[in-house]
Amino acid sequence: MAKQTVAEQFVDILVRAGVRRLYGVVGDSLNPVVDAIRRNSAIDWIQVRHEETAAFAAGAEAQLTGSLAACAGSCGPGNLHLINGLFDAHRSMAPVLALASHIPSSEIGTTFFQETHPDRLFVECSHYSELISSTQQMPRVLQTAIQHAIGQSGVAVVSLPGDIAAEPAPERAIEHALVTARPSVRPGDDELDALAAMIDEADKVTLFCGSGTAGAHAEVMEFAERVKSPVGHALRGKEWIQYDNPYDVGMSGLLGYGAAYEATHECDLLILLGTDFPYNAFLPDDVKIVQVDVRPEHLGRRTTLDLAVWGDVRETLRGLIPKVRPKENRKFLDRMLKKHAEALEGVVKAYTRKVEKHTPIHPEYVASVLDEEAADDAVFTVDTGMCNVWAARYLTPNGRRRVIGSFSHGSMANALPQAIGAQFIDRRRQVVSMSGDGGFSMLMGDFLTLVQYDLPVKVVLFNNSSLGMVELEMLVSGLPSYGTTNQNPDFSAIARAAGAHGVRVEKPKQLRGALRAAFRHKGPALVDIVTDPNALSMPPKISAEMVSGFALSAGKMVLDGGVGRMLQMARSNLRNIPRP
Repeated sequence: MAKQTVAEQFVDILVRAGVRRLYGVVGDSLNPVVDAIRRNSAIDWIQVRHEETAAFAAGAEAQLTGSLAACAGSCGPGNLHLINGLFDAHRSMAPVLALASHIPSSEIGTTFFQETHPDRLFVECSHYSELISSTQQMPRVLQTAIQHAIGQSGVAVVSLPGDIAAEPAPERAIEHALVTARPSVRPGDDELDALAAMIDEADKVTLFCGSGTAGAHAEVMEFAERVKSPVGHALRGKEWIQYDNPYDVGMSGLLGYGAAYEATHECDLLILLGTDFPYNAFLPDDVKIVQVDVRPEHLGRRTTLDLAVWGDVRETLRGLIPKVRPKENRKFLDRMLKKHAEALEGVVKAYTRKVEKHTPIHPEYVASVLDEEAADDAVFTVDTGMCNVWAARYLTPNGRRRVIGSFSHGSMANALPQAIGAQFIDRRRQVVSMSGDGGFSMLMGDFLTLVQYDLPVKVVLFNNSSLGMVELEMLVSGLPSYGTTNQNPDFSAIARAAGAHGVRVEKPKQLRGALRAAFRHKGPALVDIVTDPNALSMPPKISAEMVSGFALSAGKMVLDGGVGRMLQMARSNLRNIPRP
């Protein structure tokens, strides 16, 4: 029996860790690993057109499954292309293993052709980045990398020279059991007692929730009812906490809406649940603040805390709820619910008047119709920029839909690559890429990946021929827009030329039918929708804070557009207010 190579051992360990796909672009230093995958029926090589796509796709797969995903790049320029997608995965706390293949080991340090030092390059976007310089380091380095990626929820990178990958694996190498899931973390009783005492002393409590509330919806709702608390959320918390929520007061931050800002500033005690909300200008500085997070390094790095609680949200609330005295007074909650509804009333009609006749098409109308036509369990991948606005304001969460984007890293061109990773998980589930023309054209080559693998991703392209968010930032800063205009082709014609379904929509009355046809189509589809580049209204007053960028006063007003079905939800919650 032939002796196993390092590459074959590498692939076998990935399979044992639950990896089913390795996204990447082939190259000479990767050949031993790619060939090992060819001969292993338990894992597939996914050929993309750009390594950045490979990293984004792996990150999306990891976010949606919670399990380890993997990508690879060949030596030098190949693995360098991974870095942006790996930064996004790392900041999204997605467990991703990246293989950075390397030049021949004997040439390292000689400025050889395509030489870089990937073990150094990826340090900032990983929990672990190491070079295998000897076969004797296998499999321990790879196993250690996997444990870092899973245990710390982020990226780990293994750099492997191609010549070492082709060598025989060491005999009697120690292979230990792999950990493939994270444990629950419960705070100690002292911390829970201290938090319970603060809650009992406070008259007005507000909860502000992030992505760390995933899997804790029932506990958050039970706790909010017990302490009569309004519940706001950050963008990454929207999909986990807004649905079936009679305490919802909207979202805070740059894309915020509703009464979340008021609820966080007018309370006596603000409890941050599973959020690393980065915009400290939106957080109060004159109320008591408690933060609950499973990542201790997140505690207190955005604002001064009165109490830091290390634990997952669900386990923390399960231990806390029995310790807290139920509150009877819901005046604060009811007042915030009314403010929320009133705030939404003021903007919901901003882009709903005569929308079926307005051209270019209002992007708000597109997002609203998309929300209605998409499947109840659809996965939406959202480009950074204005598509973030439309997703935040118009996509209705229901506990089954997923919405992912580059919400922490803020990269362009993320939606299409993430849709690739999402669709490979389940070809039967509807995956919609909400792409802007700027982001789509940046990595447009990987639309061919959809065609090559017949992935039924539906690309809904918001085509306003501009970098809309950048243009808005310039205007808010008092600058004339410059360098933000795109000269675009008919993207639907490109889609058809590639062998996919493609249609261009220029009139509102064409929109619903075009989306339905795309969703019915069995393979990849692109709907190129010409949208109004002037969709966002400017605030009525330019303040000093706004001149310096998206500061507090700008963020509260600048994105003054519609809010989809959220007004209906707010009105429904108002009906739940007890009448005297």
